[in-house]
Amino acid sequence: MTDPQDTGTVTDGNSRNPVSPTGTRTAADVVTPALVARLTRPVVSSGGTTASRTPLTGEHLAELPLSTPDDVAEAFARARQARAAWAAAPVRRRAAVLLRFHDLLLARQSEVLDLIQLETGKARLHAHEEVQAVAVAARHYGRTAPAYLRPKGHTGVLPVLTKVTELRVPRGVVGQIAPWNYPFELSVGDALPAFAAGNAVVMKPDTQTALTALWARELLVEAGLPADVWQIVLGDGPVVGPAVVAHADYVSFTGSTRTGREVAQAAAARLVGSSLELGGKCISIERLYVHASVADAFLERFVARTRALRLGTALAYGTDMGSLVSEQQLRNVRRHVEEAVAKGATVLAGGRPRPDVGPLFHEPTILEGVEPPMAVCTEETFGPVVSVFRFDDEDEAIRLANDTPYGLNASVWTKDGRRGRAVAARLRAGTVNVNEAYAAAYGSARAPMGGMGESGLGRRHGAEGILKYTEAQTVAQQRVMPLAPAFGLDDEGYARLMTGGLRVLKAMRLR
Repeated sequence: MTDPQDTGTVTDGNSRNPVSPTGTRTAADVVTPALVARLTRPVVSSGGTTASRTPLTGEHLAELPLSTPDDVAEAFARARQARAAWAAAPVRRRAAVLLRFHDLLLARQSEVLDLIQLETGKARLHAHEEVQAVAVAARHYGRTAPAYLRPKGHTGVLPVLTKVTELRVPRGVVGQIAPWNYPFELSVGDALPAFAAGNAVVMKPDTQTALTALWARELLVEAGLPADVWQIVLGDGPVVGPAVVAHADYVSFTGSTRTGREVAQAAAARLVGSSLELGGKCISIERLYVHASVADAFLERFVARTRALRLGTALAYGTDMGSLVSEQQLRNVRRHVEEAVAKGATVLAGGRPRPDVGPLFHEPTILEGVEPPMAVCTEETFGPVVSVFRFDDEDEAIRLANDTPYGLNASVWTKDGRRGRAVAARLRAGTVNVNEAYAAAYGSARAPMGGMGESGLGRRHGAEGILKYTEAQTVAQQRVMPLAPAFGLDDEGYARLMTGGLRVLKAMRLR
């Protein structure tokens, strides 16, 4: 959190959170009919349309085309036809597209920031986190893809006489299902290494945030990606999602644990690989464990700063928190808070919807006295609610933090960095940050990021983030001496020769 600035804010008499000025630009100023027509033109659709609205104000955004399962099949056919030439291009040429995309993105970021805000309800600074993450991924794989994918030589069964090379072959057409919460980073950010590896992609973004994904596609095509290599289909998850999985050569999915299990089962039935980032309670902090000796002092400051967070709908910097994305998310937040209070939890800050700011706003909320089986304790809230718990010793804190089926992200806060790293190593989470909530690990693109337990399978970023989009192929060439009796040796003589050779290779410490 950052210290609030009082200048330029007004306070609702019924709230302890200030409200930022609304600004002058509206959804209609940004999302024009011409923009919608241009962005949606590549969508494979033979069906009807659906309306999208901005959660910030409820204003109409766009009429979006809907795809059918037959449209999904057509999108895969187009992608497969375009993929061969793309895969045959030198990897450095493919990587150069990512670097050009990086520069175009930073130059035109205001366009996508508007779309992210309008489609998700985020504050602009939170939307900019997505721009940062995508730029980092584009730079990383634009620079490192040739090294990750280059042929690698290995010691053969008979050194010198056996030449072994490991190749990385693109999987084909990747089916990607992306969520609404990070619509830019979890669409194009996840697709970039797939493209660098020589794949095509058929993506189903969440319909609520389709314009953001479509803008990303348009910019990547401008950077040099062949247009048919990235196909986008739109529609309800239960209708379009299974069709994407049914045609994909590999599946990349980000979403709920329940749906992730269904995706994994459908992919496995076809012997198709998958990577899944699932529920996490969350990558942002929902449970906060504070040592009893500092809890009162900490909460005094934490509550004050939470109450000072600025809510607002402006398409500009200066707002600390935006809106929830849907009525369903608002209902989930209200259910979690109200049930916790009814069962004995205490609201230290927030606790209420804020329809005076926008239809889907809810105050940032701090709860204390939360305990199982309250839903806010065991389910992923996915909203501006944090529960505070007190602990007496380090072992207790670690036990409590690990007492969850999820394991996506965690953080440790301490003045002692060495102690913090030691505690981090005992937490069952795919990423752990010391003195930072999530961005330090997530933004370190050379290192893997993903979940343990019910938070998923596979990793994005680093070597695994691109190699998962490839198949390993071993090419072994045998020279001079065959791996069979030859040169007059009978079977027993060949066996003695190989036995002696194996002993020599061990003595030489060869692997």
